[in-house]
Amino acid sequence: MAGLVVRPRARILHGHDWVYSSEVLKTFGAPADGDVISLKDGRDQLLGTAIYNSKSQIVARRLSRRRQDLDVDFFQRRISQAAEWRERAGCNLELCRLVWSEADGLPGIIIDRYADVAVLQTLACAMDLHKQMIAETLVATIPGIKHVVERNDAPVRTLEGLPLATGMLVGEDPGTRLVKLGKIDFEVDFLGGQKTGLYLDQAENYAIVASRAAGRNVLDCFSNQGGFALACAAEGAQSVTAVESGAGSLERLAANATRNQLNINAVGEDVFRFLSEAVRREEKYDLIILDPPSFTRAKGRINDALRGYRDLHMRAARILAPGGLLATFSCSHHVSSTEFESAVAEGLTDGRRTVRVIDRLTQSRDHPVPLHLPETFYLKGLLLESMPGR
Repeated sequence: MAGLVVRPRARILHGHDWVYSSEVLKTFGAPADGDVISLKDGRDQLLGTAIYNSKSQIVARRLSRRRQDLDVDFFQRRISQAAEWRERAGCNLELCRLVWSEADGLPGIIIDRYADVAVLQTLACAMDLHKQMIAETLVATIPGIKHVVERNDAPVRTLEGLPLATGMLVGEDPGTRLVKLGKIDFEVDFLGGQKTGLYLDQAENYAIVASRAAGRNVLDCFSNQGGFALACAAEGAQSVTAVESGAGSLERLAANATRNQLNINAVGEDVFRFLSEAVRREEKYDLIILDPPSFTRAKGRINDALRGYRDLHMRAARILAPGGLLATFSCSHHVSSTEFESAVAEGLTDGRRTVRVIDRLTQSRDHPVPLHLPETFYLKGLLLESMPGR
């Protein structure tokens, strides 16, 4: 088996499962992109089996500490283990992230399940070469799945040298379906909609934040399809304003509100501009939700992201009512929890608002985080309460 010898200070020697190109001492056996390879240290000791891609900055992703082939038995075992863990964790197996890449020992594979529909992404070269096998094994392993949709249109695939693609791998096109998340019915277009359908990583947070919405004037910024806004309205918010700049998302938000017979004031505008105008109009909200897209996808742009978070929270602070609540999130995995909280604190200070922490929020349980793989942890959230008279 071809493989790599890693440098003495490579992170895989300290428990991580990735090898970066800068950590390779030498290559042996002329591996091809997508091959299963051996990983060895400088003393010729086996570190495990990995998938290889010379086009990626992460040239090797470990599959196992032993020798392992990519075959039906491997995929069946790992998919079964992923499902069994979620069942023990109390997740709804009919609506969940069924496989979360390295966190489930399946690097580069993401599978979201919506009843009899599974949406598959293969974001690593080796897994992409095996996507048909993965799809067929998934149907054979998990009872009830009849359709497997390929949503390999994520731009991150270009970093692996992979083309963008969508289509059906198993079964017929399921078309558009209604999916109930909490109390809300969402319309999901599996082939033409956004990403893999819904933002399942926020599912638990929708309920947590909405449980405090009754009787409050709510502002949901970066609302997308209205996950937070609709959940708050369903829990008895006095009013809900949802701000979203994307025309397609705004249209879906309005349709979701109509379908669920909920009154939402949907505003198609840039959030930063809306907040500035709300300050000028001297508006006040009792519950503000900030759930922006990632402010940086590159480690070298962290300072730009932190400036963005500070500015965003300064503006929000000025329209947060005394005693009001602020739920704020970062999905930028390059920004640490400490950096995010510091930027939030600085922005609120600039906005002359003092807050106390009510809760720290994170991604739903179906997005588990192995301690040795910090990259699997990306969603940081805070639920804050404005302190009156400060």
